[in-house]
Amino acid sequence: MKTKSLYISSLAPAAGSLIVAMGIMELLKSRLGRVAFFRPVILDGSGADKDINFMLEYYALGMEYKDAYGYTVHEVESLIAENKFNHVLENLIDKLKILESQYDFVLIEGLNQSNFSQALDFDINLSIAKNLSSPFIGVLKGKNKSVKEVMDEILIEAEAIKGAGCQHFATFVNRLGEDEAEELKALSKQDALQCAPLYFLPEVPELDTPTVAEIKKALGCMHIYGEEKDLRRVVKQSKIAAMKLDNFLEYIEDGDLVITSGDRSDIIVGCLSTVFSNNYPNISGILLTAGMMPHKSINKLVAGFKDLSIPILSVEDGTFNTAVNVAKVPATITPQSVRKIALAMGLFSSNVNITEIEKCIDTESATSAITPIMFEYALFERARRDRKKIVLPESNDERILRATEILLRRDVADIILLGVEEEVRQKSASLGLDISKATIIDPLNSPLMDEFVTSFYEMRKAKGLALDVARDSMMMKNYFGTMMVYLGHADGMVSGAIHTTQETIRPALQIIKTKPGISIVSSLFFMCLDTRVLVYGDCAVNQDPNAEELAQIAISSADTAKMFGIEPKIAMLSYSTGDSGKGEEVEKVRLATKIVKETRPDLLVEGPIQYDAAIDPSVAKTKLPNSQVAGKATIFIFPDLNTGNNTYKAVQRSSGAVAIGPVLQGLRKPVNDLSRGCLVPDIVNTVAITAIQAQTNDGDIK
Repeated sequence: MKTKSLYISSLAPAAGSLIVAMGIMELLKSRLGRVAFFRPVILDGSGADKDINFMLEYYALGMEYKDAYGYTVHEVESLIAENKFNHVLENLIDKLKILESQYDFVLIEGLNQSNFSQALDFDINLSIAKNLSSPFIGVLKGKNKSVKEVMDEILIEAEAIKGAGCQHFATFVNRLGEDEAEELKALSKQDALQCAPLYFLPEVPELDTPTVAEIKKALGCMHIYGEEKDLRRVVKQSKIAAMKLDNFLEYIEDGDLVITSGDRSDIIVGCLSTVFSNNYPNISGILLTAGMMPHKSINKLVAGFKDLSIPILSVEDGTFNTAVNVAKVPATITPQSVRKIALAMGLFSSNVNITEIEKCIDTESATSAITPIMFEYALFERARRDRKKIVLPESNDERILRATEILLRRDVADIILLGVEEEVRQKSASLGLDISKATIIDPLNSPLMDEFVTSFYEMRKAKGLALDVARDSMMMKNYFGTMMVYLGHADGMVSGAIHTTQETIRPALQIIKTKPGISIVSSLFFMCLDTRVLVYGDCAVNQDPNAEELAQIAISSADTAKMFGIEPKIAMLSYSTGDSGKGEEVEKVRLATKIVKETRPDLLVEGPIQYDAAIDPSVAKTKLPNSQVAGKATIFIFPDLNTGNNTYKAVQRSSGAVAIGPVLQGLRKPVNDLSRGCLVPDIVNTVAITAIQAQTNDGDIK
């Protein structure tokens, strides 16, 4: 029987129930438009519940905070003491029913049992879950426990869930040692443990380690140098710099937060120097104490550093008290914890059978609309199912390196970076990034170079290409990366953060070439609006396509849209609708529409049609009342680049829509272009799209 709610809870503190909730939430948000998060009981105190705040903000749930919880611990315990627990349950059931009437699914997270009074002689989470009729997910803490201890806990919990009359959905054992996790995975197949699906997640130290940002917030520090993104660095340990610089340097370790008074100019300069040295580890930051600011000459020196990626903070407390306070800062996950979230979701997806969980969740009553967040999470999930190798030629760009770390942590794709390995590794380390799983290839010293030069020469010599020119071309990273895709060393390429569109497309046209029946490469943008995702094409490549080319753009866009779960309903845009207008441009669109209908009778297409008639049902009812596309279009084909480019930017800037693209289409193998103003999330999404394109063969959807 499928369910519309799940109850997640742990017995022990710091078991990682939030990470399990995040993993389940991403699964839900990739399929459902409206998901609610609910905590029956929260801790007392003036501060808002951190898990609720995280879920509401990061997953954009559109809920009021007051609707996301039932009681505080004190309120519940007082009512239980008055023998009014039934009153508590009735109110929680009422709240859940309201949420179920407003949302497609409700994810519930219980407060771990250790937060309640020891006088409470029953598991309150099991009792609430039973009365809410919500299947129960238990989260056990495996840290520092043997395999036998974990197995005993699994069996005890299973009996407790069964005895409470709850439906046992699954058990997650989190924070295990690597060896214990692998052994338990093998043992879980035994009959004795076949009570419910079991998932084992190994301990990842970084998830239990604070970032510079968390320390800054907890201690009320001033951020005096470095950018906001540098605060994401993980603090593996802190070190007080009390000795002379030459001695202190011998004690520096990777991820150190160096704590010293603001007048220790020698320590400040020495620590910053380690960032640019290959002979020393990379520190996470510098924390200056006693309210002392660096000397003006040090300020001048620091201001002259280019791309300084080490944050420098200042605090009023003395050095000893500051070190004690730093040690007390707990590790948390906030909506700004981009790196931790990527790591946590990669951990979840690589150790959990998503399909097994999905089979038990009710998604049949969900709306057919695709929200932006549904679209984005669906991208990640589809890319992970059949992970592909994507080559990124622009490894000298910081955004590419930051995106690489996220992609690797989330298991979206295997990444190949082009560049000198020592330089790429050094730059990523200086930024505090972990790209150890990336493959790095230096084209100039690669054993593949001769093969690539010969292949390129053979395919282009009839057009007058000389062998030395072929070699010069292959020394350019975009050409080398494209040849990797062509010869199967990579499955796709993403470029354009530094290079122009033409520098990205030209090698693809010369080497990979277009699909059979397609004469041009075109582009589209996925326009992510509040409640739907639309397709705009072509807004980036072809300036003034003729009717035949416009038809090919429409067909390519329809196939791409279908690949990403969007039902193709094509609007061939013009300044007139139906037979109302005349002129050369209208006739071009009319002919293009005819060609699409004749070439692909399986596609729904309307044209010429104005934008308002294509998107607004009320306008469509007046202008084209019998159309299957008018008012319901999902794909908008613009008559020329001028119109398309300006329209997508106008919609993006005026409505706050997220524009993902340009996505190139028509090539035999996927190569995609980035805007030179792209952000890290743009790169991540484009790589995921490229990986999904690589999962297809000649347009057939897997």
